[in-house]
Amino acid sequence: MAGAHAADELLLGFARALRAAGVPVTADRERTLLEAVAEVGMDDRAATYWAGRATLCGSPADLERYDQVYAAWFGGRPADGASPPRAHRTVTVADLSEGAQPAGAGGDEDDDVVRAVASATEVLRHRDVADMSPRERAELAALFGRLRPRAPRRRAHRHEPWRRGTVDARRTLRAELRRMGEPGTVQWRRRGQRPRRVVLLIDVSGSMSPYADALLRLAHAYACAGLPVEVFTIGTRLTHVTRSLTQRDAERALVAAGSAVPDWSGGTRLADGIRAFLDRWGRRGMARGAVVVVFSDGWERDQPEALGEQMRRLHALAHRVVWVNPHRGKAGYQPVQQGIVAALPHIDDFVAGHSMATFEHLVEVVARA
Repeated sequence: MAGAHAADELLLGFARALRAAGVPVTADRERTLLEAVAEVGMDDRAATYWAGRATLCGSPADLERYDQVYAAWFGGRPADGASPPRAHRTVTVADLSEGAQPAGAGGDEDDDVVRAVASATEVLRHRDVADMSPRERAELAALFGRLRPRAPRRRAHRHEPWRRGTVDARRTLRAELRRMGEPGTVQWRRRGQRPRRVVLLIDVSGSMSPYADALLRLAHAYACAGLPVEVFTIGTRLTHVTRSLTQRDAERALVAAGSAVPDWSGGTRLADGIRAFLDRWGRRGMARGAVVVVFSDGWERDQPEALGEQMRRLHALAHRVVWVNPHRGKAGYQPVQQGIVAALPHIDDFVAGHSMATFEHLVEVVARA
């Protein structure tokens, strides 16, 4: 069994390398490759070569790249497997983002080496949103449609029937009465679960403007997922934009939210914004027991002590407080801004928020809260 597992890992690695080299290898083709090689046997190099070529290549344009990746991955072509050698050519699949230079352009490396660095989508997932071109931002907008936000769960007051847990004496007794006292199956119950509310507070001040569009798209993904979610923007004032973001079409939703927010790219008054949220909505119950996510770089115009006091109030009401800083995941970053220093004692999770990969991580952090 261990040998079969190692062979599968080798073949799946080959399929991933082929995909990175530009051949459209799907999950179905990978599964078909494993089944085909299991039939012919991994020991037969020629049969393995032809099995991969038949299952992974979809057009004649894929054959040359298949031969080169096969030679690099398995250490040469089988004796009766490959097509005649072609002119020496180096195939390099490198960072496909704008301005990137392919590695090995000098031609010093072996001509048969295939460098599969990353696909364009994978590179885009890790790019800083602030550094993207308009074309890349348009491609990133499509990736937000793939996000599947989930609400954290909390225990409900009511119980629900379950396979195991505690004995449901009432249901068990009622069932026996219906059977005229004849013994039967014991009924069980457990404490039910309900989705916990998620509140998003998005800083739209001047220092956060390069990330505002991406953050509102993330909020739109939450608002359209059918979760108990509320969205506010904070600049020089607090604005409730949940209704605008519930439109299914992302572009229409962002236009509606933009029309509702009067203080785009202005100053930052985080303490006043959080105070307004707590005084008007939070103490009524919106923040009580909720997961509150604050998106901000921590630049505060007012006294940082005021922000620290409001974060203390927020932390006392909320189930969990998450602070998302776009600079958190960058090399050399230190949380030295006065606002961040004042808020940190009242934060449960301090995470990065500058790329699609960090947004995906944030979705998991919120779901686990």
